[in-house]
Amino acid sequence: MTSTHRGPEKGCLLLQLLLVASFSQAEELLCRQRGDADNPQLSKDGDFMLGGIFSFHSSWINRQDSYTLNFRGFQYSQAMLFAIEEINNSTELLPGISLGYKIYDVCGSIARGVRVTLALTNGNEILSSLSAPCTRPAQVQAIMGETSSSPCMAIATVIGPFHIPMISHFATCACLSDKTKYPSFLRTIPSDYYQSRALAQLVKHFGWTWVGAIRTNDDYGNNGIAIFTETAQHLGICLEYSVSFFRTDPPEKIQKIIYMIKASTSKVIVAFLSHMDMDVLIHELSNHNLTGYQWVGSESWIFDSQIAAMDINHILDGAIGLSIPKAHVSGMREFMLDVKPLNSSSNEMFPEFWETLFNCKFKQSKSSPGNQRECTGHEDLTGVQNSFTDMSLMPIFNNVYKGVYAVAHVQLDPFTHIKNIQFKTKEGDEVYFDENGDPAAKYEIINWQPTEHGIVDFVTVGLYDASLPADKQLNLQNKSLIWAQNSQQVPLSVCSEKCPPGTRKVLQKGKPVCCYDCIRCAEGEISNITDSITCVRCHPEFWSNERRDACVKKEAEFLSYEEIMGSLLTAASLFGTCITAVVAFIFFRYRKTPIVRANNSELSFLLLFSLTLCFLCSLTFIGRPSEWSCMLRHTAFGITFVLCISCVLGKTIVVLMAFRATLPGSNVMKWFGPAQQKLSVVGFTLIQVIICILWLTISPPFPFKNFDESKHKIILECALGSAIGFWAVLGYIGLLAMLCFILAFLARKLPDNFNEAKFITFSMLIFCAVWITFIPAYVSSPGKFSVAVEIFAILASSFGLLFCIFIPKCYIILLKPEKNTKKNMMGKEMPL
Repeated sequence: MTSTHRGPEKGCLLLQLLLVASFSQAEELLCRQRGDADNPQLSKDGDFMLGGIFSFHSSWINRQDSYTLNFRGFQYSQAMLFAIEEINNSTELLPGISLGYKIYDVCGSIARGVRVTLALTNGNEILSSLSAPCTRPAQVQAIMGETSSSPCMAIATVIGPFHIPMISHFATCACLSDKTKYPSFLRTIPSDYYQSRALAQLVKHFGWTWVGAIRTNDDYGNNGIAIFTETAQHLGICLEYSVSFFRTDPPEKIQKIIYMIKASTSKVIVAFLSHMDMDVLIHELSNHNLTGYQWVGSESWIFDSQIAAMDINHILDGAIGLSIPKAHVSGMREFMLDVKPLNSSSNEMFPEFWETLFNCKFKQSKSSPGNQRECTGHEDLTGVQNSFTDMSLMPIFNNVYKGVYAVAHVQLDPFTHIKNIQFKTKEGDEVYFDENGDPAAKYEIINWQPTEHGIVDFVTVGLYDASLPADKQLNLQNKSLIWAQNSQQVPLSVCSEKCPPGTRKVLQKGKPVCCYDCIRCAEGEISNITDSITCVRCHPEFWSNERRDACVKKEAEFLSYEEIMGSLLTAASLFGTCITAVVAFIFFRYRKTPIVRANNSELSFLLLFSLTLCFLCSLTFIGRPSEWSCMLRHTAFGITFVLCISCVLGKTIVVLMAFRATLPGSNVMKWFGPAQQKLSVVGFTLIQVIICILWLTISPPFPFKNFDESKHKIILECALGSAIGFWAVLGYIGLLAMLCFILAFLARKLPDNFNEAKFITFSMLIFCAVWITFIPAYVSSPGKFSVAVEIFAILASSFGLLFCIFIPKCYIILLKPEKNTKKNMMGKEMPL
């Protein structure tokens, strides 16, 4: 990996100072040599010159004044030289034109990177005249490098006015896509804008909603995690913590991060770290043996074999992350490992390189050889195993290779801008840049799977392609993954367990949205999905089941014939009808006897007929309400009862008129004879018929589903339609009943042969008592019980009339026939 994948934030301040020192005085238009001349570590003349900025040395942990050799920088420079040699030897690309190069070692320093950039643009020659104008052309046509994002930001700012393209192979910060700030910057590696979003989608795919994040404290880490956090929030992922550090930070700060990880509840850690910062962190993790965490890594370290070799405690086993797609460039490996040309260089850097590479010392070396063997200069790399011979970063070397070829294709047509080119390498890789100077965003998803020999195998388990539709960008293959601690089970990392169907999420006060409690849905509400944020109220005809995850249809409740109460009421109705029919038969059979004839037999038969209808009309109240049954039950009840009361009222009036007729000189009966009695019954009943017709015309009763009476049932009932119509019907019945009761009461002490008034009085007393108690019972009874109360009132009042008026007569007719004579009827007393 690189020596410093992303430079420190403080480099920006140093860059500003350098720019101020170099350009701030507008009136100073002369070129002056500032500081010592910088000479390239590798150079070769050519018709077109390319600049190279790599870190052959890097500062190590907390020792910024000490530098160590970094083989990665040599590998990148070798990849650049391989591409240049291939182009110079090509007869198709730039024939007759040679490419030269100037490659500098910036030692991982932003300040030095800015300095060598100025040298590449202006040159290092000592000016013969300090008054020489700044009119010299740029020394190079393009610059390859730098590896890190922060140095690239500084360098791209410097070269902006010179319009020299800078192509980086490994600087991924999304901020560099801003062409208003960095118009000359391009790269052959995708922007972290896509990587951060891909990591968030990867975390979401495995159901991890509660994660920690560790980032490098520079432009790479801060911008990368910022995009990851934004995307994660949209995907419902919460960060328990997000901490940053830089490899030069005091050990105490890194210790705090270790303690934070230990104290956390999340089991997944997203590490947006550079290679060097991961080196530092892995040492601390190993010291604390901090295992059991699932690591999700960015491309900077996730496919680095050196990091895997350093993980001796297997803390990172099972890590998953994104890497640059694997690549192969024919001949590059052999070229990079051919180090003899490097040994022929006169630069003093290469003895150091050679000594470090072969672990030996030259005689003329400044450092003491110690126990190391003497270098001969003819050492062979065969059998040497170190970071220089490690080709695991071939995808990054390929990025350097593609960048050089992009510059060469531009030289074919000077009028073509580098961002407009599009070509394929000899291996078939397509190279192009979008409007932001970025290539296509494609990644491989790799998984760290330890082998039997303790070596980590980077297994490709999926792909990510940002050019595809959103739902197809992340594609995981059907391969078995290894997780933390060599587990086959996907680890769980959530703040709160998923809320099952039947519950809803309620956020915990003062905590992120991923921390919540699961509250059971209220009655009548359901949730049929996991992690529902609301409960949905069931349709009024449905109710929630016991688990509150489905709405079930409510049971329809009405007074039916099948249930016990309905059966008993039906039996009582039919029994009353049969008794009435028997009485009618008895009266018809003995219609010529004095007791039948003396009590207006026609009204008696009409009364028996109306009582039969009263008993039968109660049946209309039983069963599922329908439009016709609702209209029929109340109107039939109202009309039949008025017919019944009218007959009783007629019999009562007959008793009173008969008494008046026995008085001397009275001629009353001729005004209330049989015809008038029938007309009175018809008249009283007609009034009720008119009331019912008006009720049915204006606002008739109708079937109604009552959802308010019971939560678990639908009460099927008949709505009154017009309450005025209903109470008018009942009121009219009550009025006739009260009138009949009063008249019967007045006639109760008439002479014995007219003592039927006593029984009418009793029957009306029962009738009125039943209906007076009916009203509050009807209003307060729920559901089908109100219907049962109404039926009971009908049956009770009908039985009262039947038994009080007709049973005494039947008793005499059947059991005391000797009393059923005209003489006895005219006697002093009519025994029962």
